Amino acid sequence: MESIKSFFEKFQMIMEEKIVPVASRISSQRHLAALRDGLTILIPFTVIGGIALMIANPPVDLETIQPTNFFFQFLIAWKNWATDWSALLSIPNNLTIGIISIYVVLGVSYRLAKTYQMEAFANCLTALFVFLCVAGVPQSLTDGNYINISGLGSSSMFAAIVVGLVVIEINHFLIIKNIKISMPQSVPPMVAGPFEVLLPLAINMLLFIGLDQFIIYLTGSGFVNLVFTVFSPLISATSSLPSMLFIVSLTVIFWFFGIHGDNMVSAITTPIFTGNLVANLEAYNAGKDIPNIIAGNFTFIFGLAICYLAILFHMNFVCKNKRLRSLGRLAIPSSLFNINEPLVFGVPTVLNILTFIPSLICTIFNVAVAYGATYYGLMGKTCMSVPWTLPAPLYAFLSTMDWRAMLVWLFLFIVNVLVFLPFMKSYNKQLDLEETMNKE
Repeated sequence: MESIKSFFEKFQMIMEEKIVPVASRISSQRHLAALRDGLTILIPFTVIGGIALMIANPPVDLETIQPTNFFFQFLIAWKNWATDWSALLSIPNNLTIGIISIYVVLGVSYRLAKTYQMEAFANCLTALFVFLCVAGVPQSLTDGNYINISGLGSSSMFAAIVVGLVVIEINHFLIIKNIKISMPQSVPPMVAGPFEVLLPLAINMLLFIGLDQFIIYLTGSGFVNLVFTVFSPLISATSSLPSMLFIVSLTVIFWFFGIHGDNMVSAITTPIFTGNLVANLEAYNAGKDIPNIIAGNFTFIFGLAICYLAILFHMNFVCKNKRLRSLGRLAIPSSLFNINEPLVFGVPTVLNILTFIPSLICTIFNVAVAYGATYYGLMGKTCMSVPWTLPAPLYAFLSTMDWRAMLVWLFLFIVNVLVFLPFMKSYNKQLDLEETMNKE
């Protein structure tokens, strides 16, 4: 026991000497700090959206559950109620997480404008307008024009970040060079102010619309989908272990840079995983050997889901920082039901090297161990379609119909908690130092 404690203490010292200074430099860089602080603004929206999503998607499948006891009767009643009121229940999620990129571009541009001591409100509205020019182009229908909000969700976060930063940089450059429409001194400031914003607005609009059209000409897809267009050939792979380890690693890397990693890979992997799940279910019903190890949500439940819950555990039971503790309590309901946006934007895990390193290590380790445990018969293969909002340990059990899968999941969770321990303690210390400096 003493040797383990000594190891963690030595590792903690290495972290504080080597990694924490790098993390501090990253967090203090103007643009990265604006990104971090801009995403922090999203916390209340993600919490509200996550809770609404959890209520609207109860963890129950009416085709497999029977009202044999009070608890199952409650779940069935909840599911029926959520189905009847789905339109109303979906409003908070559709207008928070569903259009999260709008809040991202506003938050990031606002924070960066503040660091330059620019008029923050006018500049963040400029950034929002420019973002809508490439991500929310109105579509003509028979009874009017509509904006498809699917282009404003988490899949467009990276584009929102780029627009938010670049627009403010262009506006700042124009201010430094005094390039603006000047009104006579006799014109009141309230009247002259909007005209000063007009030129930066027009320049940014033309620049991004032109860039968007050029990218469409080259790739067939616009600026918002550029990252997916570039990386989709790399993601196209089979469901073998090496390809899955590559894909889950890429997912973690995407999340680190503010790109919705799951959305990035799902267009390629979902048909493969769904097909594998259907084949497994048919084999299970026929009493035959189940063919596929990786199926359904295997890589998430035995991958990033464990990492997020390990982070949540540390926020509630290890970290002493008041901000992390408060967010940890708020994030419990949504995180338990696999809705992790409050952690992604609240901690945040975006551009946070102290959560990225253990997340990458643990995700690769988790998927590899779960794959090996399944391959060698230590737990059953995924063969059941289970609601994605079911808490991850229960999901592991019900999707495989094997209690050993839950034990494998719990073992991986304990390992993840240990791996995250020095990183989260270092992050806790970094936040305390930053808060002390801000008070001074």
